[in-house]
Amino acid sequence: MSEEKKVKSEKNTKAKKDVEKKEVEKEKKKSSSKSEKSVEKGEKKGKVIKAEKTHKETEKEEKKEIKEVKEVAKQEKKEEKVSPEVEASGGKAVKEIKESKEEKKIEKKEAKQKVKYIPRMRKLYETEAVKALNALYKYSSPMAVPRLVKVVINMGLGDATQDKGVVDAAVEELTIIAGQRAVKTFAKKSISNFHLREGMPIGARVTLRGSRMYDFIDKLVNIALPRVRDFKGLSTSSFDGRGNYTIGLREQLVFPEIDYDKISKVRGMDITIVTTARTDDEAYQLLKNVGFPFKEK
Repeated sequence: MSEEKKVKSEKNTKAKKDVEKKEVEKEKKKSSSKSEKSVEKGEKKGKVIKAEKTHKETEKEEKKEIKEVKEVAKQEKKEEKVSPEVEASGGKAVKEIKESKEEKKIEKKEAKQKVKYIPRMRKLYETEAVKALNALYKYSSPMAVPRLVKVVINMGLGDATQDKGVVDAAVEELTIIAGQRAVKTFAKKSISNFHLREGMPIGARVTLRGSRMYDFIDKLVNIALPRVRDFKGLSTSSFDGRGNYTIGLREQLVFPEIDYDKISKVRGMDITIVTTARTDDEAYQLLKNVGFPFKEK
């Protein structure tokens, strides 16, 4: 029995040792896994810290570059500013700087003049016509001086009731003359005797304002009217009593843009010049000073 007890005690000691070994191995594995995780966390933190450092360094470099650029600009401005002692000495450098500044100003003015187009007729109105009207009527305000508002060119077509293509041709001719797209005009009433129905295209019209108006008036006065047959001057009785004037032309060939060989038929037109004049006398003086060749009263 004593031997059996010895064997059992040995077995128990072996089992205890095995259990202790297993526990020790488990603890080692846990500690190793913890150390690995801590290493990974440390590496991640290190990467984040490095990225933050690089970002801060780049920001610092950018700020340094901006400061350097500002300093260079300040130095250039200081160099441009010349001390009164140097100016009194009349050095060559000062003269060159002044000349360069004047040249730049002249270039800017020329560039502005090139961009802004002012018609010749408008310059004539602003320089001569306004002064002449002020001398005659002595207006209390510059806004009271009569001025040109618009030009309406109207072409009536009686043949359009039989041939609709006549209207398209007239629109094209008016567009060439005015330099602006013309519009068809339509009948407001039905007239059986003329075979006319309401809404039928019966003419063409174009309205000019601004620089196109001044250019057209310049062309009308200086080019078109002198080409009219037996022209002896414009009539002074064509005012409507409200400061507006109407001219009737029998041929569109008066304008140099129209080619005689490309025309199907000679057509006339009415040209109405709308002004802000309150009386016919003021409108007459306005148009006369602008260059309209009126007959002597």
